[in-house]
Amino acid sequence: MRVHVLLYDSGEESEGIHSLEISGKTIVLMFESSDDAERYSGLLEAQDFPVPSVESLDREEIEAFCREAGYEFRFIESGFIPENDEERIFLAPPESNLDVTHWKDEKVLPDSNDANENEKINQLDDIRKKLEGLL
Repeated sequence: MRVHVLLYDSGEESEGIHSLEISGKTIVLMFESSDDAERYSGLLEAQDFPVPSVESLDREEIEAFCREAGYEFRFIESGFIPENDEERIFLAPPESNLDVTHWKDEKVLPDSNDANENEKINQLDDIRKKLEGLL
């Protein structure tokens, strides 16, 4: 089965796949409908995020890539209706995005301080979400 994913610099050495960071997990979206993938790409562009291309790839290949990379994946069916707040970002990207200014730079690797900082940020995000849930 073919699915539609969002790729940056498709076919280039610096090729990257669009993913979401949710509760410390990296999630790759696989859209059943190319129209849904194009709409999501347009929403990213409206947020001044780099514009990905929509590519049709074999679902099994994407799932294997995700497993190998330690990513999770979500299949977004045509007509998908979110059931909770987390699933809402499968239809529209979050209002704030991670800094991607160095995503193409192969020499920029996170050091242990960056990894610790990212873990702290994820923990703070989890706490913030719990506190918002109390309101």
